[in-house]
Amino acid sequence: MNRVLIFLAPCLLLFPDSLAAAGKYNYTLDIGDAAPTWKKLPGTDGKEHSLDDLKDKKAVVLIFTCNSCPFAVAYEDRIIDFVKRHGGPKGEVGVMAVNVNRVPEDSPEKMAERAKAKEFNFPYLFDESQQIARDYGAGRTPQFFLLDGDRKIAYMGAMDDNDIAKQVKVRYLEDALQAVLAGKQPEVTETPTTGCAIRYARQRRSKPAKKNDQ
Repeated sequence: MNRVLIFLAPCLLLFPDSLAAAGKYNYTLDIGDAAPTWKKLPGTDGKEHSLDDLKDKKAVVLIFTCNSCPFAVAYEDRIIDFVKRHGGPKGEVGVMAVNVNRVPEDSPEKMAERAKAKEFNFPYLFDESQQIARDYGAGRTPQFFLLDGDRKIAYMGAMDDNDIAKQVKVRYLEDALQAVLAGKQPEVTETPTTGCAIRYARQRRSKPAKKNDQ
């Protein structure tokens, strides 16, 4: 047996579930997994938003984005157009965008200014805890997750194949959505994501209790 496989075998036995749960490009979720929920995240519209708000929608698109990333900004018009065609109060698809970066240019105040200036037609939410991004294994902005009618992950990755709108040839999110609405599984379910890395805050590990404290 290969020496590397011999070395890794104990690790595979110890962590089979974590390895099986990961997708090709996402180390947290896989296609078909139940979508993590979110509750009462504040939006730039002054309201709180939850996944349950979209329970009547045939599909949901969750977007991780921000103000400070030029790649995310480049996709804003495409997202607005997508919502015009599929979303809105009367549309069959719910769309929500979330920003988790905790830097001045991505503050709730700056988010509200951006949403107003661009006339966002979708809720733009802020999660200071960054938990929603961790739950989805989001790594970059913009990053897209399509949830089907059962609120399982149907697609995750990039919106399309080119950051330059005029050079787009394949619309991954659009194609995946059409398949889901038709009751089918998308041909392409996961793609790598380009863009800016999400600025996660470091999580401190709790120190083990001393023997005297036990």
